[in-house]
Amino acid sequence: MADKVIITAALAGSVTMKEHNPNVPYTPEEFAREAKRAEEAGAAIVHVHFRDPITGKPTTDPTIMAEVVQAIRENSRVLLNLSTGVSLDSTLEERKRPIVYHTPELASLNPGTMNFCTVSYRDGSIIADKTYYNPLQATIEFGTLMKEKGIKPEIECFDLGHVHNVLFFTEYYDFLAPPLHFSFVFGVMGGTRFNSDILNSYIHAVPPGSTWQGVGVGPLCFPVAMAGAIFGGHIRVGLEDNIYIDITTKTKSRGNWDQVEKAVQIARMAGREPASPDEARAILHLPARPAG
Repeated sequence: MADKVIITAALAGSVTMKEHNPNVPYTPEEFAREAKRAEEAGAAIVHVHFRDPITGKPTTDPTIMAEVVQAIRENSRVLLNLSTGVSLDSTLEERKRPIVYHTPELASLNPGTMNFCTVSYRDGSIIADKTYYNPLQATIEFGTLMKEKGIKPEIECFDLGHVHNVLFFTEYYDFLAPPLHFSFVFGVMGGTRFNSDILNSYIHAVPPGSTWQGVGVGPLCFPVAMAGAIFGGHIRVGLEDNIYIDITTKTKSRGNWDQVEKAVQIARMAGREPASPDEARAILHLPARPAG
C-alpha cells in the first residue's frame, strides 16, 4: 500500500505542558478525547507518554497507565504506541513499566545514548544540558520483552549511529524481527539536523523492507512530514513535539487533531491517502485487531 501514509499523533510528551499549550492532555478523559479526535482527523496510531493528571508530570504509575489505556481503547480504534522513553529523569525500571504492564501494538525502543539538550537559538546559550541514557544492554532487555509480548518496536533514531547500532543487533541478536519500523527524529540538540542528505542516509542505512516515519521537533514538524510523504515514509505530528499549527504566525494548535488534519493535506499533496488503523496494521505487519 505505497499510496497510504500512516499518521501518528504523539498526544503528549515529557516536556510540553499546559502552560505551553492548554490542549496537552493530562487526564485519562483528555487522552481519550485527543485520541478519538485524532482518529477522526486521519490518524491511525497514537503515541502516549503518561502524565500525572494533577501535576502533568511524566509518570508510569500503574493505576494512571491503566486508566489512560482503558480510556483510549474504549473510545477509539487507533493503534496504541506507548513510550518507553518516559522522561530524561526516569529510571530504566520506570521506563520499562509501560511494556511490563501493557501489551500495546507498538512501543518505542531506543538504541543509543545521546546528549538531549535545550538551547537558545537566539544566542546559543545552553538552557538544559541532559543525557538521554540508553545503554545497549537496556535496548536488548526492552527489545526482548517486546518480542516475548508481541509488541512491535518503533525504533527511535536521533542519529545515524543509532541505525548502525540496530544493524549490530540484527547481526548478533534475535529480538528484532523484520520488517523493522523506524522513527527518524530531527531537531533535538545532541541529535541530527534535518536536510535531504541526512534523510537519504537514513533511508539507505535501514535494512531492506523496513518502514519509517519522520519526526520533526518544533518548527521542523511539517517540513519533515512533507519529506516523509514525498519519499515513501510515514508521518508523526502532535503536541509532544510541536505546539503550533502555524509556526510563522505562532498560532497554537487547538489539539492534536488539527495537526493531523494538516498532515492529511500534506499526504494528499504528495498523492497519498491516510491509512486507517486496519491498513496501518497491514503495512506494519501486525496481527489483525481482535474481534469484538
